[in-house]
Amino acid sequence: MIDRTGLNPEQARAASTFEGPLLILAGAGSGKTSALTCRIANLIARGSPAREILAITFTNKAAREMRERVDALAGTSAAEAWIMTFHACCARVLRRDIEKLGYKRAFSIYDDDDQAAVVKDMLKRRNLDDKAYPVREIRSTISDIKNKLMSPSEWLGKGEPDPRRRVIRDLMNEYELRLREANALDFDDLLIRTLELFAEHPPVLEAYQRRFSYIHVDEYQDTNPAQYQMVRLLAARSGNICVVGDDDQSIYGWRGADIRNILDFEKDFPNTQVIKLERNYRSTQNILDAANQVIANNASRKDKTLWTERGEGDKIVVFKAFDERAEAAWVCDRIRLLRLGGVPYGDVAALYRVNAQSRVLEEMLVRAGIPYRVFGGPRFYDRKEVRDVVAYLRALVNPADDVALRRIINTPRRAIGDATVAELVRSARDGGMSLFTALLEPHEQLASRARKSVLDFGNELLDMIARVEGMGVGEAVTTVVAAFGLRAQYEKENTEESRDRLANIDEFIGAAKEFGEKTEGATLEGYLENIALVTDLDAMREGPGSVTLMTLHSAKGLEFGNVFLVGMEQGLFPSSRSAQDTNRLEEERRLCYVGFTRAKDRLYLSYAEQRMLYNQTQHSSPSQFLDEVPRRVVEDGAKAKKAPVGNPEVKTREQLASHKGLRAVPNPRETGRVGALNIPGVRKGYSPSAAQAFAEQAAAMMLFKPGDRVLHKKFGEGNVVELKGTGTDSRVLIEFAAYGVREFVSSMAPIVKVAD
Repeated sequence: MIDRTGLNPEQARAASTFEGPLLILAGAGSGKTSALTCRIANLIARGSPAREILAITFTNKAAREMRERVDALAGTSAAEAWIMTFHACCARVLRRDIEKLGYKRAFSIYDDDDQAAVVKDMLKRRNLDDKAYPVREIRSTISDIKNKLMSPSEWLGKGEPDPRRRVIRDLMNEYELRLREANALDFDDLLIRTLELFAEHPPVLEAYQRRFSYIHVDEYQDTNPAQYQMVRLLAARSGNICVVGDDDQSIYGWRGADIRNILDFEKDFPNTQVIKLERNYRSTQNILDAANQVIANNASRKDKTLWTERGEGDKIVVFKAFDERAEAAWVCDRIRLLRLGGVPYGDVAALYRVNAQSRVLEEMLVRAGIPYRVFGGPRFYDRKEVRDVVAYLRALVNPADDVALRRIINTPRRAIGDATVAELVRSARDGGMSLFTALLEPHEQLASRARKSVLDFGNELLDMIARVEGMGVGEAVTTVVAAFGLRAQYEKENTEESRDRLANIDEFIGAAKEFGEKTEGATLEGYLENIALVTDLDAMREGPGSVTLMTLHSAKGLEFGNVFLVGMEQGLFPSSRSAQDTNRLEEERRLCYVGFTRAKDRLYLSYAEQRMLYNQTQHSSPSQFLDEVPRRVVEDGAKAKKAPVGNPEVKTREQLASHKGLRAVPNPRETGRVGALNIPGVRKGYSPSAAQAFAEQAAAMMLFKPGDRVLHKKFGEGNVVELKGTGTDSRVLIEFAAYGVREFVSSMAPIVKVAD
C-alpha cells in the first residue's frame, strides 16, 4: 500500500475503501484530490491492473493534476488507467465503435463556432430571421434538450404547440441531420452518442463494464442527467463506484447540473459507505464558522461541518458603503493596507455576483494604481457587446476610424456580408478615401441589395453624427444604442448569455450618464478617452502580480489568501429571481458558501446602501446571507486601522495639498500656525479672555491636521489635505478616493479621525 502518513484518518479511510459504492463528501479545502489519487495508487499497489481503473473529472486541468499525482505515487504501472474528462472518455469510446451507429471513425467534433455556422446556414436556407430565431437560443435549446436525454419531439410535447416552437423543433431535427451528413458530433453528442451506443449495442457496454472494475467520479455534484446515466451504466456490473463531491458547492443548476444526483446517491446505490472529509486545510476557523452557519440554512443538503487546526484567525470584516464607488474605494484602501503588510497583489481576489459589477472596481483600481486582471471573462470594456457600442461611438466621433467601422458595419446584421465589406475596403483604398466615404459612395459593382444596405447604413451614420451633436454623454449613448438596435439584438434571446450581455449594455449606459453628470464639460470625445485610458492601463498591468477580479461562479476550485466579496445586497446577492423560488435561493446560498471558502486568511464582505447597476439606481438592504453570519466572527469595516507609517498613500503635506492645485499647509511647529489660525504666545497686550478664545479656536482646529486619515459617514475613508479659516468658520478639505476633494465645516462635518 502507498504510504498514507500524510493523510488524516478520514482521508486514509477513503483511500483504503475499495469494494462497493463509496460516497466521499468532501467539504471545501478538505484535501479530496489527495484522498482520491491515493486511493487509485492503492488499488494499483494491491494488484489491481491500472487498465481496470477509470477516473472521470470535469476539466482538463483537474485531469492533468490527478494524472500527475497518480503517476508520482504509482509510477509507470499507472499508465493504462483512464484518467480524463467525461468528453475525453466518450470520444475514446466512440473512436473505437462509432461505426456501429453509422458514423465513420474519423468524425469531426464541432465547437461553438462550428455549431453557430450550421445554425446560421439553416436559418438562411429557410429564410428565417435570426432576430426572431436567435442563433444562441437555438444552440442553447439543442444543448439543453440533449443533456436532459430528450428527443426534439418529446421536447415539443403533445397537443398544439405554438408555431414558433414547431419551427425550433424542425431546426433541431435538421441540425442533427446536418451533423450526421458531415460525420460530425458536437460536445453534447459525445455523451449522447456514447449512451446510444451502449443502449443499442449491449456487447459494447458489457465490454466496458468488465474492463472498468473501479470507477471514480470527481465533482459529482456537477453531473447532469446524461453524465449520471453513463456512470450508472458503467458501474452496474462491478458496483465499485466511488464518487467525490460536495452538495454544498453545487452551483451550476442553470447549466444542467442536478444536485439530486449526489443527494440521492445512497438511494441509487444501496449499501453505500459514506465518508465525510470535514477537516479544512485552507481557511481559518472564523471563516469556516461563517460558511458553516450560512449553509446550515439550506434544507436540501447532507450534514457536514468544516473545521481546521489553523486557529481562529482574523475576524471577517463587514463594510457598509454609501454607494458602489465608496465600496470600491474601500476595497482599494484595504488592498493598499494588505500590500503594505507584505501581502502580494496576486494573493488578493474580489468576487462579485454578476459581471457588470466589475466596471466600478476596475476604474477605481486603475485610479489607485493597483494592478489587476479579470478572470473567467474579458474586462468590462473588452466584452463584445460593450466594444460594439464603443465602436459606434468612435465612428460617430471620428468617421475616419476604419477599424471601428469595420467592426460595426454588419453588427447587428444588416445584409452587408464579408464579400461586400472586402469590396468596400478595396474601393476605399483604390480611391484613397476612408471607409466611411466609401459607404456613402458604394462601388457600382456591388449587387443592388448590398448596395442599398451600404447606402442606408452610411446615411444612418451621417444622420446620427448630426443628431448627437450637442447631446449630453448619457443621452447620446442611449440614443445610439436604441437607434442601431444594439440592445434589441439580444432582447429576443432567452439565454443566460443574452441576459448578461443586456445587463452589460445597461451598465455601460449607466456609466456614460454618470460620467456626463460628474464631469465638468463632459463630451463624447472625453468619455471615449476616459475608456481608452482605463483599458490601456489595465492591459499594461495585467500579470501574475495582480489582484484577481471574477464572478463567484468562476471562483469555484480556486483559493486566495485575501478575498473581498462585494455587493452583498438583497436582490443582487441573492438575486431577485431567487426571492420566490426555494431551489434558486438555496443555490444562491451555496454560491455564497463557495465565495466564503475561497478565502484562506482574511474575508471581507461589503454592501452598498444604493447602487447604480444596469443603468438604474437601486436602494438596497443588506443581503440575508449577512444576517446568517454569526456576530461573534464579524468586525465593522468602518473601524479600520490607520494605514501604517510609510503608506505611499499618506504622502507629505506638501504632496497632499498640491493635489488639484491646493495650497500646501506649513508645518505648525515651524510657523506657529495651525491652518490660518495664529496661536498666541505670551505677548504684551493680550488679555486672559482673548487668550482663552484663541485657545478654544486652536483646539477646534487641531482636531484634524493634514495627513490625517478620517472616516465620513457617506463618502468613506479619506485623507485631510488642508485646513482653512478660523473659529466656527474653519473648514477642512478631505480627499476621498471615490469622490475627489470635498470641503466641510469643521465643527459640523460628520467625520471622525481613524484611530492610529
